[in-house]
Amino acid sequence: MTSPHRHDVLVIGGGPAGAAAGHWLARAGRDVVVVEKKTFPREKTCGDGLTPRAVTQLAAMGLEEKIAANHHRYDGLRCIAHGVTLELSWPEHPVHPSHGYVVRRRDLDTMVAEEAEARGATLLQGTEALRPILRDGLLVGAVVKDKDSGQERELRARYVVIADGSLSRFGRALGNRRDKRLPQGMAIRGYFESPLHADPWIESALDVRDRNGDAMPGYGWIFPCGDGTINVGIGLLSTFRGWREINTSHLMSEWAATAPAHWQIDPDAMLAPATGGRLPMAGSINPKSGPTWIAIGDAAGSINPFNGEGIDYAYETGRMAAELIDEALETGSAMPLARYPLLLEAEYGLYFRVARAFAHVIGQPALMQQLTRVGVQSRSLMEWVLRIMANLLRPDEIGPAEAAYRAVAAIAAIVPERIPA
Repeated sequence: MTSPHRHDVLVIGGGPAGAAAGHWLARAGRDVVVVEKKTFPREKTCGDGLTPRAVTQLAAMGLEEKIAANHHRYDGLRCIAHGVTLELSWPEHPVHPSHGYVVRRRDLDTMVAEEAEARGATLLQGTEALRPILRDGLLVGAVVKDKDSGQERELRARYVVIADGSLSRFGRALGNRRDKRLPQGMAIRGYFESPLHADPWIESALDVRDRNGDAMPGYGWIFPCGDGTINVGIGLLSTFRGWREINTSHLMSEWAATAPAHWQIDPDAMLAPATGGRLPMAGSINPKSGPTWIAIGDAAGSINPFNGEGIDYAYETGRMAAELIDEALETGSAMPLARYPLLLEAEYGLYFRVARAFAHVIGQPALMQQLTRVGVQSRSLMEWVLRIMANLLRPDEIGPAEAAYRAVAAIAAIVPERIPA
């Protein structure tokens, strides 16, 4: 079936990036339709932690008050390594707040998608984008399928936003590919009950060991959800040698069994089966745009290699894409879309390049052990590292790339040249 109507914008995917793009386009008065293959609320593999950068974007969409009223607020990061515990508050920043929230993705994504709909976006849930519609080599829409009825139809639009996540079938159909030379993350998480479900700190363990006391690759996290449960997970990077052979289910079970005792985790009482996935990082998916389309969020590889954080970058790239498309619709020219890769480079280029370099360092377990053993001895150094890893340096500070290199160099300078195997 073909609809004679042509929308201003078609957004493929209703997750953080797509819903944000839909919100900002609808707010600008554009005719935007967002298609989401699942039905809200739906679960997604995620740590559920919202950093200050993500809070900034949610506040701009008018959602922080609702989040604050119904979800858990936290003050910073508790870092644990080699028997040392540091509680690091989020830094003061002129743009971003000094707090974050933990919100399950089933709730967060529903909230943002419904807000986009309330602003005037058309939200089609249970609707999968099957394949692109091309005319004279230009993307002009998509064939979509209603999962309940099985009916297929065409949705046409002047511009298309690709936001269907890390696997991005739609993007791959257009020729988008991940640069395999760049780091990729791998993570798994589950939920447990805990009396510390409302703890004011999210927690990261940089020295993860199994029940035999042997070091395991990656880092573990525990995020209190404030609802009686905690999000417990472990992640690692593709820069770790032999990462393809890693059994993430084994990592998860060992981490749950050896996590800090204060959480009182029963490793045999996971509330639902653990879920995992792969995370394309550091802008590793290209191309980012074409004459009539833009890829955003995970579909563009917009995940921070320092910490696996992707929600805030999804919101930011969704807003960036919406503003460019709004300008294109206003001027009647597609030229603004050509600026998208340049804007990404200006905003994230140096930072992501440093993060990619650092990913190769932390992919070496012996070196990582030495770095963390040294780093946790200095609160000031770890506070600096936190600001870098969360991309929260102030504009009046040294440039992000130089700052990151300086912090890494400060740690490396006191690590022995010969690292034991």
